[in-house]
Amino acid sequence: MSVEINLLGPLEVTVDGAPVRLAGARRVGVLARLALSAGQVVSSERMAADVWDGSPVSTVGKQLHIVISKLREALPGHVIATVPGGYRLDLPPESLDVHRFSQLTRRARATRDAPTAIGLYERALALWRGEALHGMGEVWARIEAARLEQERLTVLEDCVDLRLSTGDHHAVLSELTVHVEAHPLRERPRAQLMLALYRAARPAEALALYQETRRAMADELGIEPGAELRRLQRAVLAGDPALDLAPDLGPGSDSGRRPADVRVVPAELPADTPAFTARTAEITWLDKVLTGVTPGSRALSDAAPVSGAAPGSVAIAAIDGPGGIGKSALAIHAAHAAVDRFPDGALYVDLHGATAGLPPADPLQVLGRLLRSLGVDAAAVPSTMEEATANYRSITATRKVLVLLDNALDASQVRPLVPAGPGCAVIVTSRRRLASLDGAEHLHLTGLDDHDATALLARITGGRRVQAEPADADRIAALCGGLPLALRISAARLAARPDWTLSYLAGRLADATGRLDVLSHADLAVRTAIAVSHHHLREEPAGQDASRLFTLLGLLDTPTHTTAATAALTDWPAHRAEAALDRLLDARLLEPAGLDRYRMHDLIRLYAREQAVLDHPEPERRAAVRRAFHHYLAGAKSASLLLDPSSAHALADYDGDRPGVALATAQEADLWTEQESDNLLAAAYQAASIQDDPRTAIGLACALYWPFVRRCLHRELIDLHTRTLEIAVASGDLAAQGLEHHLLGDRNQAMGRFSVSAEHLEQALVCWKQADRPRRMMSTYNGLGITYAQLRRYDDALAAMENGQALAEAGALPDLRAIFLSNRAVIYDKLGRLDEAIATARASLAIWQELDNPARKGLAYDTLAHAHRSAGQLGEAESAYRQAITLQQESGHHFGVATSAWGLGQTCHDLGRQDEAWTWWRRSLDLLHDVGLLTREQVDQHLAQTVPDTPAPILNVL
Repeated sequence: MSVEINLLGPLEVTVDGAPVRLAGARRVGVLARLALSAGQVVSSERMAADVWDGSPVSTVGKQLHIVISKLREALPGHVIATVPGGYRLDLPPESLDVHRFSQLTRRARATRDAPTAIGLYERALALWRGEALHGMGEVWARIEAARLEQERLTVLEDCVDLRLSTGDHHAVLSELTVHVEAHPLRERPRAQLMLALYRAARPAEALALYQETRRAMADELGIEPGAELRRLQRAVLAGDPALDLAPDLGPGSDSGRRPADVRVVPAELPADTPAFTARTAEITWLDKVLTGVTPGSRALSDAAPVSGAAPGSVAIAAIDGPGGIGKSALAIHAAHAAVDRFPDGALYVDLHGATAGLPPADPLQVLGRLLRSLGVDAAAVPSTMEEATANYRSITATRKVLVLLDNALDASQVRPLVPAGPGCAVIVTSRRRLASLDGAEHLHLTGLDDHDATALLARITGGRRVQAEPADADRIAALCGGLPLALRISAARLAARPDWTLSYLAGRLADATGRLDVLSHADLAVRTAIAVSHHHLREEPAGQDASRLFTLLGLLDTPTHTTAATAALTDWPAHRAEAALDRLLDARLLEPAGLDRYRMHDLIRLYAREQAVLDHPEPERRAAVRRAFHHYLAGAKSASLLLDPSSAHALADYDGDRPGVALATAQEADLWTEQESDNLLAAAYQAASIQDDPRTAIGLACALYWPFVRRCLHRELIDLHTRTLEIAVASGDLAAQGLEHHLLGDRNQAMGRFSVSAEHLEQALVCWKQADRPRRMMSTYNGLGITYAQLRRYDDALAAMENGQALAEAGALPDLRAIFLSNRAVIYDKLGRLDEAIATARASLAIWQELDNPARKGLAYDTLAHAHRSAGQLGEAESAYRQAITLQQESGHHFGVATSAWGLGQTCHDLGRQDEAWTWWRRSLDLLHDVGLLTREQVDQHLAQTVPDTPAPILNVL
């Protein structure tokens, strides 16, 4: 029994010529999805995501199984096979109209006989019964229908070209008129209609059509018609005989060929965009490459240094960057600026390396096009790559031609298209860095900065609208992430909707879940630009890991990605994760962000997150994100224990499920925290936003507490732990509530919010008691004693310290006993009990010397120094401060160094050594500014004083 499935219109199924009726949109959708991938496995997850279109149905898997069963009942034999991971439609290709369409199209393009090719094209077009996948509204179906429609339009226009070449211009006029009205922004059919009108002795109408086209493109896209249309208009105005149909004088006739001694000067550059903005440094770099510069010339920081083309070689400028970054616009703009230096013309080819719905251009076909542009008759174009390349190089060897190869896939596609003449130059654009293209100078193009992005928006939208709402214009530019394509689409939307305010558009863009939908207008779409690169990865056998990783990375909010974190996310070994990251870098779906660090553009991240929902079931997504969180939790806990071993008590309940990064010393921990601070904070916030894993959220927030305290990130910690306290309360975990209250009390104390600090610390004691965690009460008593002392409640402060010290002694915990002794010494100092202060500080120092904790030993020396200074023992104070500074500096405790340096400055001032005092005060102020605790203005205010007041951050510590 023969089965046919037709998709070029409403879905149509026949068995032995008899129609089969399918009931229900799900059955239609599943069969259509399988048919478009006939012979290939379609995973159950992909099928469910596509056909059920993201519907939150918990029984999708069961429903899919039922639909497959019903389809098998309707279709004979084993047409639908169950295979590991999904299903496969087992039908011969000729049973599908989509395949027959492609096969007929390939045959038409392969033949050199025009009437035969026209017949094949017309048979292919006759297969269409309306809009492909008509009546199917799912996202995947709309995308596939759009792709198929693009193929149909290309075939239709190829057929029209052949019909025009055979003198059928009268017959195609009505068809082209309908086609142009349906697709007003396609330039190719408008050029065909202009030529048909001219050959039909209607040149005035041809010129009127050009003006209409020019207005339409200016209104909708803000650009001029392309080079082909502009050349055609000039030719019509001049009555150029080249537009006339060459007479057919029979086989072997040469009447349609150009004279051999006439040199054709092509002028194929697309129109420059009037709205081109910024890129001054990049244009300068391109100018140097195209004109040749002396070795050692300086170039952009993100480009390879310009060394100039070697004598006798072609200058090649290779521009790479992600989709929508403005590579083509820059290349075309630079080419227009340089074209006058190339008297033999300018060639332009779109190589379709990243064009939705179109395969990359075949270099042999491109060579044929270039040779025809250079004056070679179509019948004389060689049919083999070797001959065509040799012919092209021979023709260009003595010419000065500028060649713009736009949208290249890779270096192998470009190499045969490089001209031979030393006076020639090439500009090539690609999403990939064409590192293996010999002789090329490279420029990696990045997004526009905020100022230039807003300027581009104003240039396209109109300065008045931007001037009326400057803040919203800046907001739109920021939400577009400096991506020129996104900015052009935003501007086009505003131009199309004069009633929209900039604030309204900014509000729509601010919704991340719908931002990619907003960034789509007419034939421009950010989502499509990204999807092309992703599709190429899916199609490449070597790109499968990278394709999977791409979608998983979209699930994370972290601003950068490392190999270690990626290995955790994917549960892969590090070498496999690194290879996939590098492949994404090559595809420009990631950008470099430092050594072993990668960054994903915000808009690309939104697309990747959309695809992750389609590609990975929810349990798989949650498990991957949790692995990444626990990588950071384990690393942060390791850093905490190295930077402050006393944190072990607080973090005992929170272990990472993964090993985390290997850290051996406090210096390594400090460096890792510095490098990963943005990722740690982003991961902690994201973990806090997930409602069903409170232990991970609380553990990660607490693990990064001590490393962040060292970096004086007080506000960030308060905001984060306010969120995780809510999670702890909601989960009913009293021990977690006690820890969160304690940490919030500690940071509010550091910020000088002593009343708030006391409230949190008092509540922490309540939670510890209810959770039966007496040992955890010790640190809280210590913090509460400090806060009470700052509130001048000295009796309460001493009582809290004594309660804590008693627990420490009972538990044989010398580190905590030393902390209590040190803080009691400070309180004695404030009460004027100086002998007790000095003795208690020495007792604390003695314990820390035995425990060999340099940071804590440094703090103990600072406490002792302060007590000596209060007692007027300035020599002893100076010595202790210097010891404190040395120890804290070695352990990376920058705030502690600032505090001790201030005290040493005061001591030098008391000793009458004013210059030395100011040296230490300046050092302290610089450190406080470096860690973000003082602004430059505040530093200047202190420096302007005769004897500076103690800075507030130092006053806030006991």
